[in-house]
Amino acid sequence: MTRSYGTLHAVTRELYISVDVEPDGHVPGTSSIVSLGACAAVVRDDEGALQLLDPGNDANTFYAVLRPITDRFVEKALRVTGFDRATLERDGRPPEEALPEFAAWIDGLAAEHDALPVLAAYPLGFVWHFTQYYLHEFAGRSPFGQSAHYDMKTAYAALAGGAVRDAIKRRMPSALLGPKDSKTHHALDDAKGHVDLLAGLLRFKERAE
Repeated sequence: MTRSYGTLHAVTRELYISVDVEPDGHVPGTSSIVSLGACAAVVRDDEGALQLLDPGNDANTFYAVLRPITDRFVEKALRVTGFDRATLERDGRPPEEALPEFAAWIDGLAAEHDALPVLAAYPLGFVWHFTQYYLHEFAGRSPFGQSAHYDMKTAYAALAGGAVRDAIKRRMPSALLGPKDSKTHHALDDAKGHVDLLAGLLRFKERAE
């Protein structure tokens, strides 16, 4: 017996935004986002067609280095970001200033493309809980709502027929990752670096046909 899971036909225009965060710890609230990067990547229209956006266009990107919100941090995690505590406390932007700006940037792009925004990340869980916490805490809302998110890691595992824990980049085809793939721990570089992977995953149906 073959089980059918049905077919989802695209009816909602969506704007996929690749987001990355570099925090100084493991969970929001007890640790801080050091840097936040985002890149508007793909628009899916109401027919399911995809339009790739230019990651080299500054209007399609957002980046902020943020002031810490707590005295607590994990030394190893902070070291990975490339920043030190004194520099962040002196030069980091106040989250209450940067996060409303981030939300407004998302709203502006969504209006420009007449599409609802979706946060896309690899891996999603880590990026989502930091981003949502900061948006609600410092902007008072999230343009992504409570569930408009796309996990590239889980999507690849499902499409490849494998385990989520095995869906790591070194096991993915280089053609899927694309030339922009990055893990510099610079939040904007890494957000841009996931654009090719995101586009490839969203295009799986047309590639299979």
